[in-house]
Amino acid sequence: MTTLFIADLHLSDQQPEITRSFLKFCDQQARHARALYILGDFFEYWLGDDALDRTATTAQQALIKLADHGVELYFMAGNRDFLLGSVYAAACGMQILSEPTTIQLRGEDVLLVHGDAQCTDDHAYQKVRQMLRDPTWQQQFLAMKIEQRVAFAKQARTESQNHTQNSAQAIMDVNPQAIDDLFKKHQVKTMIHGHTHRPAIHRDGERTRIVLGDWHHQSSHLAVNEQGFQLISG
Repeated sequence: MTTLFIADLHLSDQQPEITRSFLKFCDQQARHARALYILGDFFEYWLGDDALDRTATTAQQALIKLADHGVELYFMAGNRDFLLGSVYAAACGMQILSEPTTIQLRGEDVLLVHGDAQCTDDHAYQKVRQMLRDPTWQQQFLAMKIEQRVAFAKQARTESQNHTQNSAQAIMDVNPQAIDDLFKKHQVKTMIHGHTHRPAIHRDGERTRIVLGDWHHQSSHLAVNEQGFQLISG
């Protein structure tokens, strides 16, 4: 059976068309799969498992249907939804994966990451990432009132958009040395990640790096089966 991978849907109440695309994907592709891996930025932002909006509830309903249909569901946090926790994951029938994670596909080890940690040329972002991934900061943030978290998220999105617009495109991509280090450290020949919104299958000798596409203008997923690896947009 086919194993599917998606990332960077950035689901939110503000973009219902992406949610509709995801529901269509669940009905037409995912329900026939062996497993579905979500490699981060499933949501545009995540304020805590106690702060669900309409889109989070809709996604939960779609995922639990897949789980009930026998599809294995896995989630790895991205830079937007790193606070998604065990309560919501359990309600969706998902298993949370640590980053990085190595799985078996087609008889070989395949490394899974979100990809933002490998954008090491973006020094400003890496400083912010270090703060946001700190357990103490996360505990303090989740202790805030939901209204305060909403305000923080709005400000963070604005700052992120400004940073992206004012940064060179090169530093927004993964750093080749960081990728090489991952391959060597985990002794794999295949890696799958998202984050950069630059879908492609990169082959370098025996190594293959597959970059998942975002869903801003169309759906995008990776299908893996006995025929191989196929990036599909629709």
